[in-house]
Amino acid sequence: MRIGVVAPSTPIRSDVAEAVTALAAAHAPDVEIVFHPQCFLVHNHFAGSDAARAEAFVAVANDPAFDALWFARGGYGSCRIAEEAIERLAPAARAKTYLGYSDAGYMLAGLYAAGFEQVAHGPMPQDVRREGGEAAVRRALDWLSRRDIGSLEPALALGSGGAGGTRAVAFNITVLSQLLGTSLQPALDGHMLLLEEVSEYMYRTDRAMFHITSNPGIRAVAGIRLGRCSLVPPNDPDFGESEEEVVRHWCERAGIAYLGRADIGHDADNKVVPFG
Repeated sequence: MRIGVVAPSTPIRSDVAEAVTALAAAHAPDVEIVFHPQCFLVHNHFAGSDAARAEAFVAVANDPAFDALWFARGGYGSCRIAEEAIERLAPAARAKTYLGYSDAGYMLAGLYAAGFEQVAHGPMPQDVRREGGEAAVRRALDWLSRRDIGSLEPALALGSGGAGGTRAVAFNITVLSQLLGTSLQPALDGHMLLLEEVSEYMYRTDRAMFHITSNPGIRAVAGIRLGRCSLVPPNDPDFGESEEEVVRHWCERAGIAYLGRADIGHDADNKVVPFG
């Protein structure tokens, strides 16, 4: 299997690529990982200019020599290129698997909206630098190379989707809130929506959930499950509600079923959620 890595958001360092390449050689010797040179470019906040990031994504996605496209990391920036880049994809791009999370959610949403069938939320190369991150990278490789059921979010691994085989998607709360109402928004009727967040004040998560649950397309989902909300900054005055209380509140107001917790988040335990 041949996996191409691109960075539509922020750059990675060469030591990340070296660590992931070495880990893959030991764990999955039948997998070749190719880091596009664009991953290491630096232009202001981004991994190269908008044009450079779009070109790298399109080149790898359209190259039939690659079986999968793996997003290098999150950060910010993919929304600046997603619409234009996805419009340029050729038929060969539809045969690939796309894996990432966080800011890569803009790309995943746009691909899913365009009818791409092998799109998934899951660990990225940068995760190798987290505590316990090698396990996250191995989990991603296991799913990319052999669709290992042990890599999946537990409810999905049981074939339940949390509600009798319902289709599933997963997003960062802020990313999903920002892409709603754009051309990147996919139809999620009847889907199980898994959400997670990192480094956001609880009042911002509350505000984002107001926006998410007010969207007519989101009100058509089968239900919402909440992953981990980590590194929440302290608020002054204290917000007074936990992340689960916030999500339950907005689900109840919108008439959306709240279906409990999910094993996803910005951490080494983040599980794979294939879209659909």
